[in-house]
Amino acid sequence: MASGELIDLPIIDFAKAKTDREEQAKQIVDVLESVGFAFIDNVQGIDFKGLWDCCQWFFAKPTDFKRKIMRQQWNPESSNIYRGYFPVVPGEPSRKEAFEFARDVKEDDPTVSKSNWFYEKSTWPEEDGTLPFKEFLQGQYEFMHEACMELLRLCAIGLGIPEESFTDLFNPNPCSTFRIQHYPPWVGEPPAIARLEDGKVVTTPEHTDSDFMTLLTPFHFGGLEVMQANGTWAEVKTRPGSLIMNIGDTFSRMLGGRFKATRHRVLDIGEGRYSVPFFLSPKFHGDIGINFLSQYTKEGDAHVPERFGPWVLYTMKHKKKYFEYKVLPEIEDV
Repeated sequence: MASGELIDLPIIDFAKAKTDREEQAKQIVDVLESVGFAFIDNVQGIDFKGLWDCCQWFFAKPTDFKRKIMRQQWNPESSNIYRGYFPVVPGEPSRKEAFEFARDVKEDDPTVSKSNWFYEKSTWPEEDGTLPFKEFLQGQYEFMHEACMELLRLCAIGLGIPEESFTDLFNPNPCSTFRIQHYPPWVGEPPAIARLEDGKVVTTPEHTDSDFMTLLTPFHFGGLEVMQANGTWAEVKTRPGSLIMNIGDTFSRMLGGRFKATRHRVLDIGEGRYSVPFFLSPKFHGDIGINFLSQYTKEGDAHVPERFGPWVLYTMKHKKKYFEYKVLPEIEDV
């Protein structure tokens, strides 16, 4: 259902969280029980200009350069299955190219199976001295991760459970993904599947995220629309210098839908668009089963344990059917 409305999001201010945690905790719970999206201000360490420079440097490179780190789905010579570069795919309504990486685990880590591609070693482009691409982005990953941990501590406080109740799901080896992405504008006639009833065109169709929590750097670009409670779509106002936070199906499902995984989409804005999402995901064996809170409240139905890895793989491949994950192999019980 079309809207055309332009909306602000609630603001969670990390500077205030240092002095008034209870109030910020209450606010974030209120936000996640209603809108499901918020601006996050004053996050330590996030370098927006540096992220922008990395996007411009990488996506300006020719296809042959990017092919060297392309995922196996598009480059059979590659050994990387889950992360690396993926290109724009003709005919898909999701019109974007992206580079993804993760925090590498130690090769001798006894808790991680070598057959588990969730933990495959990240592949990196060859650098030319223009900027420290790998070193910089790895540092930004850690700042994003810690920001998410602080948000989860605030969520726990707001829900009245121990502060580290959620953060324990991510140690020592989260499956989180850091992505830089580029949305080229449509050239010529977009496929019918990308065109909306009101004439707008999407570069990412409506969806909810599958992960636990997402922190997005949208820079100065518009085009992000969220579905409101009345079923209409509204475009999020730009707020340069802020991150946008939303939660995914994993977190929402654990809490029985109390926190909202809000549907959203990205519109074609007629020019190239860049953004940097950080997809926070638990460790592979993290327990993301339903009725999570009953472990602490002793109320309602009993918690049912379930591992994150097998659940999210099934969701991405068979329910969401994301084009970039269609051919992911199954993972043996590891």
